[in-house]
Amino acid sequence: MKQFRKMTYPYVIWISVMVVVPMLLIMFYAFTKQGNSVTQFSFTLENFGRFVSDKVFLEVLGRSLRVALITTVVCVLIGYPAAYYIAKCSEGLKMKWVLIITFPTWINMLVRTYAWIGILQDDGIINSILGIFGIGPITMLHTEFAVVLGMVYNFIPFMILQIYTSLTKMDNSLIEAAQDLGANRFKCFTKVTLPLSIPGVISGITLVFLPAVSSFCIPKLLGGGQYVLVGNVIESQFLTSGDWNFGSAISLIMAIIIMISMYVTKKIDTTEISENSKA
Repeated sequence: MKQFRKMTYPYVIWISVMVVVPMLLIMFYAFTKQGNSVTQFSFTLENFGRFVSDKVFLEVLGRSLRVALITTVVCVLIGYPAAYYIAKCSEGLKMKWVLIITFPTWINMLVRTYAWIGILQDDGIINSILGIFGIGPITMLHTEFAVVLGMVYNFIPFMILQIYTSLTKMDNSLIEAAQDLGANRFKCFTKVTLPLSIPGVISGITLVFLPAVSSFCIPKLLGGGQYVLVGNVIESQFLTSGDWNFGSAISLIMAIIIMISMYVTKKIDTTEISENSKA
């Protein structure tokens, strides 16, 4: 037992330094206001009131939630059929498809996002192809479409892999039993496969929505600074404006939103599992 505890010390130290201490600093700056001297601080809720009372910041928050929601819905609509197809393939093809899906994640996100700039710009690959047919050029870069496309591209592997894992763990004898009872393919999917794969869908939604709502590098590169999300506001407060107190308050608000989202998805996941077990 003592040896096991010693093995956990490096992890405890790592979590304390990389997670706990930064969160405590964010909470400290969020609830304080710097006085006349560097070491003088006073407790205040002004930072939160500034965010809530400013219409511009609320619009940015709403835009971030909308973009994250659109990204999540698109990932589900594309990711589920892809995961379902992979799960039905032979073992050899499964491994190849999983490798193809995970291979882009081995490359840095900034590099992958920069590649989309060359594809979406006015003289890029897409507009060059459209020009052959006498179409365009169509402005795609620095738009909401470009931001959503970049997020879907970067986050969809998490959706596919979560759903694929859920589908591969499913007991195929349940489908066989449904077929023996006279259910066709559509009935088998809607009554057996889909309900049992819901935990994977919810896990995928969590892994897509949370980074999408707080992303800042994708909207900065593909939005060109003209399409601002909450992540960009937080970055500008820390790096450009130097207002760490306000930036920390926004970060704490986003952390609360993310925790609420995680609680809701966990609650839905638990409900679905209990209903499936009763069925």
